[in-house]
Amino acid sequence: MITYQEIKKNKQIRTYIEKADEVLKSLGYTEHSFAHVGIVAEKAKYILTTMGYPERMVELAQIAGYMHDIGNIINRVDHAQSGAVMAFRILDKLGVNAEEIAVIISAIGNHDESTAIPVNEVAAALILADKTDVRFTRVRNRDLASFDIHDRVNYAVKESTTLINEEKTKITLSLTIDTEFSSVMDYFEIFLERMILCKKAAEKLTLRFQLMINGQKIL
Repeated sequence: MITYQEIKKNKQIRTYIEKADEVLKSLGYTEHSFAHVGIVAEKAKYILTTMGYPERMVELAQIAGYMHDIGNIINRVDHAQSGAVMAFRILDKLGVNAEEIAVIISAIGNHDESTAIPVNEVAAALILADKTDVRFTRVRNRDLASFDIHDRVNYAVKESTTLINEEKTKITLSLTIDTEFSSVMDYFEIFLERMILCKKAAEKLTLRFQLMINGQKIL
């Protein structure tokens, strides 16, 4: 069985992650490189481990999290589906069995909010891990005067935590936002669709999704 650590060290996969991020950088998108995919992989692990899912399923979620954005090397449009096809070819060549490939590629192919559905537990964990990675360090633009709404909202997020409660009934995204850079309404203008998707993903894991901004329950 291929491991998450082997996937992280795979030169081909690392190249696709790096080059895909270069494409997004040229298009003006926030950071989608090793920091992002590493955070997503670890968050997916945290979610499934906390909820008591099998160790191998947790590792498949980490692999899906690490590889989920490679399709951006082809085009931002439909990158989830492109990435799933790329992941299939890579994993098949590495000798991963069909059942595990199926889990990974279905999660990757269903992570983008325009077409995403939490079709299985790994997909649900990937969605939650990906959509809750909101932080100021993802902003590449350092010219505050030229910030668009995506820059403002991400830059305004000074602290971000994603935690499951002790009863394992609720997962909460808690944000500390500097309202001098962005209002709470700005956040909802660009992230409402993602938060609704997080709600659906949480329900797949028998959880309730909650959003807290500056100590106030928003969703």
